Amino acid sequence: MLKKYVGYSTLMCLLTAGVVSCNNDTTEQKQEEEIHNAATQVIPEEAEGLIGRWDVTVDKDGKEVPSWLEVKLSGFDVLVGLFVADAGSARPVSHIQLKEGKFSFQIPPQWEGGDGFFTIEGELAGEGIKGTITTNKGNKFDFTGVKAPYLVRTGEAQWGEPVELFNGKDLTGWTTSGDNSQWAVENGVLINKETGANLISEQKFEDFKLTAEFRYREGANSGIYLRGRYEVQIEDSPKDKHPGSLYFGGVYGFLSPSEMATLGPNEWNTYEITLRGRMVTIVANGKTIISNQEIPGITGGALDSREGEPGPIYLQGDHTGVEFRKITVIPGK
Repeated sequence: MLKKYVGYSTLMCLLTAGVVSCNNDTTEQKQEEEIHNAATQVIPEEAEGLIGRWDVTVDKDGKEVPSWLEVKLSGFDVLVGLFVADAGSARPVSHIQLKEGKFSFQIPPQWEGGDGFFTIEGELAGEGIKGTITTNKGNKFDFTGVKAPYLVRTGEAQWGEPVELFNGKDLTGWTTSGDNSQWAVENGVLINKETGANLISEQKFEDFKLTAEFRYREGANSGIYLRGRYEVQIEDSPKDKHPGSLYFGGVYGFLSPSEMATLGPNEWNTYEITLRGRMVTIVANGKTIISNQEIPGITGGALDSREGEPGPIYLQGDHTGVEFRKITVIPGK
């Protein structure tokens, strides 16, 4: 009998130890999950001032050109981000080095071509940042940056009276970005005949609803810039292509449409776009393809990086030809 009781006792000890062990494992697992919860991340003290979005201005031989930078914390102490140059789409930054108050990272060229890397080096300067950009071809430019505004809107939107930006007759109310303008009005249609200058509205807007009726030919690539900073793509994208931020209906490099809603080249397409703060909704040919999504920052080709200011509607003309027969804006009150 004693042996039997000893056997039972040993078994109970083993079972109890197993349960305790399991409980310990569960507790440790829970602690591990809590540690990996992004909401409880502790920002390293040295990185506190740098993390966030930055509206950047680059001095290119006396000419101010816009750029944009976002710095984020990945895991415990690794900094990553996104960078937008004055041309091209948002580029991922796999690692931002930060040492003794100075940060640096490298990105490969995009549409600039060539080998090597772009090197961005900077530091905090008061409430802003400053530094240099060295291109893959050895050119060096200074930059400064300020924290990007949140542009949060509250309450119900109030809208004003419609403004017809295109009068169907001529280019009244518009200006071009250069001397090589290919824009003309023929038979009530605004036409960019071939690669040339961009067309920019003289009137500026903050929040608005925009309706544009446009037509493009095969192989075309153009866009409508909201506030002159955020490009909505007009592109001859195949209908069977997976939707993407670089294709028809995308906010260039940032937001992908839910579907390819284009009617195709040589057809009149329609965009109905609502921009309120950073939040954008895009309806293409009657289909909502982007619904109240945040635009993180400026897109390549923006006129400037002053995101807190009103801006114009600008039509991209430096890629390929495009036509418009209606451009109406309803500004917010």
